[in-house]
Amino acid sequence: MFTAASWPIAGNMLAFGGKTSEGVPVWQASVTYWSDCLRQMRELGFDHIDPTDAWLPLQKLSPARLEEFKKVLADEGLKISSISMTRNSVIDRERGEANLADAHRLIDIAPEFGATIVNTGFMQALTPAQEKALWFWLAEGHHDDPALRPLAVERIRELGDHAQANGIELSLEMYEDTFLGTADDAVAFHADVNHPAVGLNPDLGNFIRLHRPMPAYEEMFEKVLPHANFWHIKNYTRDEDPAVGSYSSDPMPLKYGVINYRKIIRRALELGYSGPFCCEHYGSDSIGVCAENSSYIRQILTSAENSPLLGATPAEGS
Repeated sequence: MFTAASWPIAGNMLAFGGKTSEGVPVWQASVTYWSDCLRQMRELGFDHIDPTDAWLPLQKLSPARLEEFKKVLADEGLKISSISMTRNSVIDRERGEANLADAHRLIDIAPEFGATIVNTGFMQALTPAQEKALWFWLAEGHHDDPALRPLAVERIRELGDHAQANGIELSLEMYEDTFLGTADDAVAFHADVNHPAVGLNPDLGNFIRLHRPMPAYEEMFEKVLPHANFWHIKNYTRDEDPAVGSYSSDPMPLKYGVINYRKIIRRALELGYSGPFCCEHYGSDSIGVCAENSSYIRQILTSAENSPLLGATPAEGS
């Protein structure tokens, strides 16, 4: 049973990048380096992190190094509530089978760390144009091939079976131009997978930032929140003038962006949401903004817990 005080609200380690300042991949870095990154998160008030394979791909660690990482986490007073795969689609034409094997490995590793969620999706590596853009979402990226949809359903169901056997869940991250690229697409894909251990990650920040027409965020959340089991949560400003085709967006702390998360989180709780949160932010002091966002979410949960309209009852957790 999660209370507002105990609800897992993690910081995504993506902001630290996949290599040290000397160019060493983080999975090959020293324990001292790991400790320095983790200590910064703890000093900001986090008690949970999501290591994400964009920072530390746990599946690449030997058993001995996994034990080292467990010790560093414990020494820094941190836990893992979720493990996210980033841009490692299980239907990538070149690396799909290897990514599938990595997902299975993470599903085996997650319970060792007490993580209840492995998050994956169908986004793929940034294109050269995206790498050059100020914000990568301003340039055209990968589009899923409709012919691969049956394979995608099959492989996600396979991962769902494994997750269920290990007592955890799989979450599917919503991302533009993939099989989870709109609210309707995500709900339809989830229905086709039809697995009790598979849910959606309603990361609608990925959509709100796009410079293209977009349904109202309330409408999209209403469709996907009933299926949500994990949440990458972030916010953006958004301005649009459809008459001239003008759109703009910028990353913002949760409290100040276009999405009213006080309203949306309370609505999620009404619909039974009980999964972990994982704070993300792009640009500026990402982990500092994530820390502010964590406090904001905690206050919303506390308010909801004390609300007679929401039953003043803590949600059930894993």
